[in-house]
Amino acid sequence: MTNIKKIDVSDAITEIAIYNGVVYLAGQVPDDDHLDIVGQSQQVFDNIDKALTKAGTDKSKLLTAQVYIKDLGDFTAFNEAWIDWLKDVKAPTRATIKADLVNPNWLIEIVVTAAI
Repeated sequence: MTNIKKIDVSDAITEIAIYNGVVYLAGQVPDDDHLDIVGQSQQVFDNIDKALTKAGTDKSKLLTAQVYIKDLGDFTAFNEAWIDWLKDVKAPTRATIKADLVNPNWLIEIVVTAAI
């Protein structure tokens, strides 16, 4: 049986879980909730990159993503930023969902799963 490894654990959440060669990230959110959708998205992409590095992988091994976006009017700008972030790799599978996020100033939250 493969062990489960957890990184950056608090009482409420584990940021990174690794099991059987697969990395599961908690929802990644922006650090500065005053930025527009492109700025917040870039911060989320940076946070994903950092977490994947901690787990021993990178965005080239993304398997799937769930994108939670506050305003579908921001979808085109988000999608352009997403495509730019992934320009050197093949995009993962993805679902995009309109959602009210915990912090009302967050415009985006992304959950990803990647291979090691």
